Amino acid sequence: MFKTLKMENFKVWTDTGEIKMSPITLFFGTNSSGKSSIGQLLMMLKQTVESSDRKTPFYPGGKNSAVQLGSFQDMVNMRDVNKSISFEYSWSIDDQYSKLSLDSIISSSDTCKFRSEISFNSETNGLYVSSFSYTFSKKNKDDVSIGLIRDTKSNYKIKTNNFTLTRQKGRVWAIKDLVRFYGFPEEVVAYHQNADFVQDINLMHEKLFRSVCYLGPMRNKPERLYPWTGISPESVGYAGENAISALLSSKERRIGLAYKKKNKPLEEIIAEKLKQMDLIDSFSVKAISEHRQEYEVKVKTKGSRQWVDLPDVGFGVSQVLPVLVQCFYAQPGSIILMEQPEIHLHPKAQSVLADVMIDVIRSRENGKPRDIQLIIETHSEHFLRRLQRRIAEDTLKSEEVSAYFSDLSSAAPKLTPLKIDVFGNILNWPDNFFGDELTDIAEQAKSALKRRIKEREGSSK
Repeated sequence: MFKTLKMENFKVWTDTGEIKMSPITLFFGTNSSGKSSIGQLLMMLKQTVESSDRKTPFYPGGKNSAVQLGSFQDMVNMRDVNKSISFEYSWSIDDQYSKLSLDSIISSSDTCKFRSEISFNSETNGLYVSSFSYTFSKKNKDDVSIGLIRDTKSNYKIKTNNFTLTRQKGRVWAIKDLVRFYGFPEEVVAYHQNADFVQDINLMHEKLFRSVCYLGPMRNKPERLYPWTGISPESVGYAGENAISALLSSKERRIGLAYKKKNKPLEEIIAEKLKQMDLIDSFSVKAISEHRQEYEVKVKTKGSRQWVDLPDVGFGVSQVLPVLVQCFYAQPGSIILMEQPEIHLHPKAQSVLADVMIDVIRSRENGKPRDIQLIIETHSEHFLRRLQRRIAEDTLKSEEVSAYFSDLSSAAPKLTPLKIDVFGNILNWPDNFFGDELTDIAEQAKSALKRRIKEREGSSK
């Protein structure tokens, strides 16, 4: 789970400042204010981790990628290639890393902070890593750090703090290449007696980004038939194209929505949530025959006795279905990044969706918390209001939610953390955050009064 995030000279951002991340992290803001860039950076880093090229610092994406960010010039702030893109983030070290043979000093830490700086070489028209570092920390203990920094001869040197690497005997060659934007090369292990653990640091970092799932703002339109060959997809896909396959492949999984709550099949949970949103009454996924690997999604709308195909009901059902499936299908420890999960939903459904997100971070599987983190870009006032209400009711802790407002009203974009107290109040509410509702109500009342007066004067003549 991410704890913090910061980026400099990426897209519109000169410096976002440190972004505190919580189990539910929300980004609001006007169009083209830079809030999408935060998710784009994370997805580009994930693409890079999963790319086959181990030497290129960034993989900006291709035709089938979640994001396609173009060249370094397209990504860097003000398109100034003399600037370097830097970013840092920290995450929790927990049981998921216990199998890695990390050095005992590092494995006793509870937080890892990573920082990297990527620059452009105008002579080769290529990118290089200026430096990267890992800092491991635990309360009441000195931080331990290790990283690599590029010198004037384009070689890399190891830099450590509160930790010493012991050189092997014999000649040591200069380190020339790194693994993508984050990785120690094999030379570090070969040249030192006690550096085996750095390869596991690489693996730990890769595991972090493989836990990231992304769902974009526009999901695929509903189909009448869905093929499924029995394979379990990693996620529902960037456009929700694997949602039904994910649902079918998880028939044996049981999820509890809170501590001591009854475990239920995923399909049953999805049906319940759709019903709570007033979108349908019943939901079912069935094979069309025993001899064909095709399935149909049938629903009953509110007040109807007839089962109909998914394309025959409101568009909102097909758009929110991948959101629900992704939230409960994701493996424990997943970080789910979503854009506008509320799209095409009516106000009540948007509010209920916020309750669903609370269920997601509370959910358990096999008797253990799933530890899901949700990073959401949204425009929904109803979604936020419901979270505020749950904080006031003490159903949700204020520290379990981080919310940010991205604004371009000044010369440079600004990311403002919204201060939410224990009663759900936002103490620094931005002007016209969701439009000027009070002014609209006041002007409506004034106009109505003027119209009544005018009508009365006309009738008295």
